[in-house]
Amino acid sequence: MTETKAAAGEQTPIIFLDDIHVVFKTRTGSILHPNKVHAVNGLTLKLMPGETIGIVGESGCGKSTTANVMCGLQAPTSGHVYFKGIDVTKRTADQRKTIGRVISVVFQDPATALNARMSVHDQLMDPMNVHKVGTKQEREARVKELIEMVGLPNSVLGALPGQLSGGQRQRVAIARALSLKPDAIIADEPTSALDVSVRAQILNLLSDLKKELGLSMVFISHDIQTVRYISDRIIVMNGGQAVEQGKASEVFENPKDDYTRLLLGAAPSLLHPDLGK
Repeated sequence: MTETKAAAGEQTPIIFLDDIHVVFKTRTGSILHPNKVHAVNGLTLKLMPGETIGIVGESGCGKSTTANVMCGLQAPTSGHVYFKGIDVTKRTADQRKTIGRVISVVFQDPATALNARMSVHDQLMDPMNVHKVGTKQEREARVKELIEMVGLPNSVLGALPGQLSGGQRQRVAIARALSLKPDAIIADEPTSALDVSVRAQILNLLSDLKKELGLSMVFISHDIQTVRYISDRIIVMNGGQAVEQGKASEVFENPKDDYTRLLLGAAPSLLHPDLGK
């Protein structure tokens, strides 16, 4: 394993994507010459401790593929992935397990992300059992702590996901993502499958947890207004490339790319109107 050299006094990024390319072969074209899609094209980004990066763009822009590269679900075609300064582009089984403890993912649809046949208690317990965290008593205490952390009563621990509302299921999914005390969470469209009335509640929860736990976060959405609310920095993606990136306030107030301006003017915020009041 090789380590990147950081400047003296500079913090080491939790995740560093260095000139990442991801190319997929499509079913079109011939067998010898299939057509290719450049899903991610030369992306470089660093996620620093305690920082939230918002990645925004339309469907097919490469933002979810980027998230998959960050958490190890997708190998890059070229480029390097560094985790806390260590090159994990071709990660070993041990590295995958370590990264799985430190980086958690909250998916778009909690109905499919959770096991329909497992109780909420068992869903929260499962990651700790897999990674052999603490004693049984400590794990039980952690389950109760997690459910309280996301604003749900202990009574839901015996419920199955199908017995909960969409907002409650997403809270359970967030609690499960926090079970191993990760350094970073990747939230891939975590509110898009929810009713408008509960989107603001989930965003506020994520924002509060970030501050309380000192989490880093990658927040992915097609709604630039939502991304602006929760992010320190914004990366705007189009056609697999980062066409603009910078502080959230700067990107929002002074967009430099035509595509960013298009996103800002395309539609009003998808958030509940009471958000942030």
